[in-house]
Amino acid sequence: MADINIENIVVSTQIAEKLDISKLAEDIPDSKYNPEEFPGLILHFKEPKNAVLLFSSGKLICTGAKNLDETKDTIKRMTKMIKEAGVSIKKKPEIKTQNIVASSNLQKEFHLSSVAEKLMSENVEYEPEQFPGLVYRMDELGVVLLLFSSGKLVCTGAKKMEDISTAIETIADKLSSIGVL
Repeated sequence: MADINIENIVVSTQIAEKLDISKLAEDIPDSKYNPEEFPGLILHFKEPKNAVLLFSSGKLICTGAKNLDETKDTIKRMTKMIKEAGVSIKKKPEIKTQNIVASSNLQKEFHLSSVAEKLMSENVEYEPEQFPGLVYRMDELGVVLLLFSSGKLVCTGAKKMEDISTAIETIADKLSSIGVL
């Protein structure tokens, strides 16, 4: 099994019914809020290197994390800042994973037009004039794999870590079955 590297995890939660983003932008140091450019407050954390997007609807999005514990810690830090600004929020907001992006290397170079031809599937797109990778959709897992001629791949759209492993194992098995891996 190839090594899997988590590149980004995006989670969301609803921390309040509504928020005064303008006031929070004044009260939270280093936050950015420019409604002409983006409708939410943005706060970048240096350690771990994550970003939080906070909207007037009370929705909070955390992005940039490399594991789920990082997302929880970042959300706790942000909610603490919001409470310190005098805003009440939900006690235990439900955190939902929206997207996990991972990468891996199958340690073999591929001739992608040959791979696309041998896979012969409606789930495969390969148009090198538009994008240098082969796009393989796994609807049953809700993920998309991007396979590059270098043997590297990117998996996006996963909601659970095990879906990434399953997707990469599945594509490795398919590539073996057609004799290219």
